[in-house]
Parts: sequence; structure tokens; C-alpha cells
Amino acid sequence: MNQRYGNTMRQANTPAKLPAALRLGAIHLTVSDLERSIAFYREVIGLRLHGTPDRAAAMGAGEEDLLLLHEEPGAQRAGRHAGLYHYALLFPSREELANAVLRLAAAQTPIQGASDHGTHEAIYLSDPDGNGIELAADRPREVWPKPLSYAGGPHPLDLEGLLSAVAGEEPSREVAPGLAVGHVHLHVGDLERGLRFYRDVLGFEQMTLIPRAAAFVSAGGYHHHLAFNVWRGENVPPAPAGRVGLRRWTVLLGDEEEVEAVRRRVRASGFEAENRDGGFLVRDPWGIAVLFAAAAV
Repeated sequence: MNQRYGNTMRQANTPAKLPAALRLGAIHLTVSDLERSIAFYREVIGLRLHGTPDRAAAMGAGEEDLLLLHEEPGAQRAGRHAGLYHYALLFPSREELANAVLRLAAAQTPIQGASDHGTHEAIYLSDPDGNGIELAADRPREVWPKPLSYAGGPHPLDLEGLLSAVAGEEPSREVAPGLAVGHVHLHVGDLERGLRFYRDVLGFEQMTLIPRAAAFVSAGGYHHHLAFNVWRGENVPPAPAGRVGLRRWTVLLGDEEEVEAVRRRVRASGFEAENRDGGFLVRDPWGIAVLFAAAAV
């Protein structure tokens, strides 16, 4: 990260916001055993294998790539450092989330939690390397809690009610079209520093702040495209080399002009913008990379 961070961030005062039509693109993960991970995401999650470019595995629902798995044999599990908490695969309907639960049950895959956040229903689990996954379906915006706040914690998910949406059906082997990356949730070392980067530089809007715990930011009034927490401890360091986890996540904007506007803010704030894949890559204060690019027409 640029050494001018401390000074330039105090000087930055950028009211610009990211476009409301923003959406998230592919998640890039480091895994320790590519074949094992492909089998998990196909058989348990129901993703399709789109291809194997550059010794990686591109996976999704038959449309855009949602997940890129990069093998690093011998990579260790995450420890007490910044990095991925989980990423969310967002299903287009409650019925499709229920189908995902049926697939998990058929594969006898344990889950780590099941929550009703008011804004969305969610199932939590990990892949074979411990990378966190949330399987989610949004509730209609008109029924979201007002004001939007996660400070009170989620309610338990009504699994029986969820599964009643697909009562009597056999689990489909593959996810249906319409699956998307809903949000990314990160471990960081400092909430205010995270907000100065993700809100004040990149242009996400702050939706919810739980002091000394977590922050939730988005574009266009969405409940959150990104969350970050200090649950691994304040002032945790960046992830060391040789660990599984998040390589980068992706923000897709409407066109190249919108991408360029964010690039200008990034550079004006003293951060490096690396040219990558039709857009640019920028790293947060903990070295976590996000790619900004124009969405394919």
C-alpha cells in the first residue's frame, strides 16, 4: 500500500458515490487442492465447471463466472489475520435457496449456521479449505427492516418454513440460472480505517455500523455489498503468503467512464491502481484486492 495513506486519507473528502446499478462479479479464491474443491462446488453447492483457464477452475451457474479457484498446493488455512470471512452466493428466489438446502442434506454436508437477517435468509458453511460461504436469498426490499440495522443480531432461520417452498421435490443437481455474488464479508484490523477506504475513497455508502464489531456498506440502498469486521482482533495484520482464502473480489460498473471515475479517486487518495482485465485493481489497507471493471454488455 502507498506510504502516503495516513496523510492523504485525512485530506480526502470525496462525496462521490458508486453507481446504484453496481453489481459484484467473480470471487477469486486460493485453494490447496483444485480437484477436491471442484468436486465440492459441483456436488455440494451445485455449480457448473465453466472451464479451466490458466490452471484455475472457473465455476458458476452456466452464465458469467462466479468463482475462480486457484490452486496453491500446501497452502495453509487462514489464521489470525485480515482476509475473507465469507462470500455470499445469492439465489434468485427463496425456492432456489431451499433447493440448495436439499443439496446440502443429500450430500450430508454440515452447516455452521442458519439465520434470518430480515433483509435476507442465509445458510453458512465452509469449503474444504475453510473458506466461508453464505448461501442467501433476499427478501423483497419493501419488507426490509427500517432503519436497516444488524446490531441486534439475526433471528434463527425458519428451516421448516423455507423447505416448505419445495415440499415433495427432489433436489436438483445443479443451481438454476440467476445465481449471483451477493456480497463479500472481510476480516480487517480497524473499522474506521476500513470506512475511510471503502466509503470515502471507493464510494460505497455506509448502511450500518456496529461499533467495535462490523460495518456494512453498499451502493444504491442495498443492505450490503460489502461488510468488514474486527472479530479476529483489532490491528490484525495482512494475510501472510501461502494461505488459502481470498485473492480478489470484483465490482462491476456500467461502463468504462464509471470505472475511470473510481480510478481517479483512488489515485487522488494516494493508492495504486494496477491495470488489470479491462479495469484496475486496488488493495485496501490490509492488502485485500478488489478489481473494478465495466460489466460485459
